[in-house]
Amino acid sequence: MNIVSLIGRLTADPELKHTQSGTAMTRFTIAVDRSFVKQGEERQADFITIVAWQQRAEMVCKYFSKGNRIGIVGEIRTGSFTDKDGNKRYTTEVWANSVDFCESKGSGSASQGNAQGYRRTESSSPAPSYSSGDNGDFYEAPGNDDLPF
Repeated sequence: MNIVSLIGRLTADPELKHTQSGTAMTRFTIAVDRSFVKQGEERQADFITIVAWQQRAEMVCKYFSKGNRIGIVGEIRTGSFTDKDGNKRYTTEVWANSVDFCESKGSGSASQGNAQGYRRTESSSPAPSYSSGDNGDFYEAPGNDDLPF
């Protein structure tokens, strides 16, 4: 199974490009903090190349910029090529299957959205509070271990 889930910050503004056949794509790098920090040292980050295609690429380029937090779910793709000096080079990239916003609009970052590139709308009504004891549509199940399902 080849599934990768990452949250990081864009290291530069993503640029939309098109293949010869007209397919939209972008390749960008995110900085992902490592979870472990040695005592007395600064937190380290890994810089991971992400590739997005079609509507995802267009959405990333439209709504994200350098420094924005981004969530990526995708798969690792490896490859190799020979550079102009004849040296064999190896590549490792994450091809994005979904892209999510990890910051709210109010934090000075990208606006809310989802992986298909549609904008989310903020609800004008507040979320229900269950701490007040208002159970709304919930009811208490019978106490004699006869569950209704």
